[in-house]
Amino acid sequence: MEISGGHALRRLQVFCPRWGVLLILFVASCAGPRVPPHPAGGEVGVASWYGPKFHGRRTASGEVFDMHQLTAAHKTLPLGSWVQVTNLENGRSIQVRVNDRGPFVGDRIIDLSYAAARSIDMVQKGIVWVHVMPLQAPAPRLVRAPGTYTLQVGSFSDKRNAVTLKARLDAVTPGAYISKVNVGGRTFYRVRMGRFDGPEAAKRAATEVAGYGFTVILVGRE
Repeated sequence: MEISGGHALRRLQVFCPRWGVLLILFVASCAGPRVPPHPAGGEVGVASWYGPKFHGRRTASGEVFDMHQLTAAHKTLPLGSWVQVTNLENGRSIQVRVNDRGPFVGDRIIDLSYAAARSIDMVQKGIVWVHVMPLQAPAPRLVRAPGTYTLQVGSFSDKRNAVTLKARLDAVTPGAYISKVNVGGRTFYRVRMGRFDGPEAAKRAATEVAGYGFTVILVGRE
């Protein structure tokens, strides 16, 4: 007669109580780790951190990277955004400002500065599962330029990031396009939208696009 696992376990408990207890403890130890609950929204994924190797270098925003400041690199969130990052392994949270692009390794979703990583106790482990919740998007930054105007929403050396950002724009408003340029021997893919004859019309459009959470720069068309 076939005996289920539960009945077999009970028989072991009857004839050999000591081993029956050991088996119960073993089964419980095989259960997967429980992921702590997190708020709805945002994104969940793997975070890493960066520090001494990049300390003092320029970030994608033009700022000098300071590993002792609470900053982070993200692939698509507007530069200047503030986000809350929660380590799902210990529940610790930190608010950081996005001032760089990355990480570009595997499926990682955010790269924290050393200071931010230390605040949520992930330095030693290196990578952890986190929840990233956007808190505040930057106001549109307007740069006056001669001639007709357009809105620049992002500039990337990796075309895939430009395509991703354009898709996000297309989901909320029409008119985005990708402009390929060569600067100092490097190729960049700029995500832009609209053509405006004057700065006032461009400013109104920039404010509208920024309302969707994007960083917008008003520039002159080439």
